[in-house]
Amino acid sequence: MIRVSRFLVLAAVGVLVACGGGEGEGAPEDETWEGDIETATRALRPQGGTEFDWGVFHSSVTYAWEAGFDTLPMGEAMVRIGESFVGWPYGPGTLEVAGEEDVVINFEEFDCVTLVENVLALARFVKTHDSTILASDLRAREAYKRAIQEIRYRRGRVDGYPSRLHYFSEWISDNEAKGLVKEVTQELGGEEDSKAIDFMSTHPEAYRQLADPANVRAIMDTEFQLSGMTRFRIPEGEISILASSIQNGDIIAATSTVDGLDVAHTGLAYWQGTELHLLHAPLVGESVEVSRLPLGERILRLTGQDGIRVARPQEVSPTGGSPTP
Repeated sequence: MIRVSRFLVLAAVGVLVACGGGEGEGAPEDETWEGDIETATRALRPQGGTEFDWGVFHSSVTYAWEAGFDTLPMGEAMVRIGESFVGWPYGPGTLEVAGEEDVVINFEEFDCVTLVENVLALARFVKTHDSTILASDLRAREAYKRAIQEIRYRRGRVDGYPSRLHYFSEWISDNEAKGLVKEVTQELGGEEDSKAIDFMSTHPEAYRQLADPANVRAIMDTEFQLSGMTRFRIPEGEISILASSIQNGDIIAATSTVDGLDVAHTGLAYWQGTELHLLHAPLVGESVEVSRLPLGERILRLTGQDGIRVARPQEVSPTGGSPTP
C-alpha cells in the first residue's frame, strides 16, 4: 500500500452528516459550530486551501499516477487512494470556514463526507489528466477545485449555503444525475424508506448559516423534496447476506435512526479477504481507518444506524473529461 506521508508533505511545502461510527458507539453526535478556540481557528482557514493542503494534493496524485491507479476501475482506484489516508486526522465541520459559501479545499483533516468527496475527486482527477498538468500549479489547482465543486454542490454550481449538498440523500441523487455515481441499493435488495427528512430546519441552532431565515426557507424546500422522494435502504440484518454484491470502492451511506436525519455516516466499501469492511473517517477513533468489524456486524452494534445505501462510482465518460494531451 502506498501511503502519503504527512511528514514528507510538510517538508515539501515548508510548513452534515454526523460522522458517528466507532464500534460499540451509540447515536452519533451532531457536528455543530461551537464557540471554542479550535473552531475559531478553523474559521480563519483559507477556503482555497493552504500550501500544506496543496502539497498533499500534489503528493497524492503523483503517487496515484506512479502506482498506475489511473488504470484501475474507478472503485479500485478509490480504495487505493483512500488507503493512503489511513491514519489521517478526523475533524468535524471541515467546510465551516469564514466568508461567503465557496469551495473549501482541506486535506489536513477529514470528516466522513469530505473523505469520500476527496477520494472520488482524486480518482476522477488522475483518470482525466496526466502528470503534465502539475507543471502549472494554477491550472492543477483550478481543475481540482472544479472536480470538488461538481461533487459537493447541487448541479455543480455554488449559489450560497443552501446549494451545498447537505443531506446525503440529495448528494447521491444529484451526483447520480451528473453521472458520477449510480445508486444500486434497490437492485441489491433494498426496501423502501419513507422516513421524513427535516433535521436541519428543526435544529437551526446547530448551523451558524441558519441564523439567516432565507437559508432556513431554502433548506426547508430541499427537505420537502427529499421527503417526497422514493428512497431505499438495506436493513442492518441483511447487510451480511447481501455483502457479496457490494464492490470494492462502493460508497456506503449508513442510514440514521435519528428523527429527521437520513444518513448518519459514510465511507467506502473495503474488502479484506472474504469480509467486507468500511474505510472511513469516524468521529470515534479520530482518524481515517478501516473498520475493525465487518460492515454488517458493525452496523448491528450501532444504535444510531439501522441500514445502508450503496452508490457505485462510475467510470469517467468521454463528456466527463479526457486525459491531458
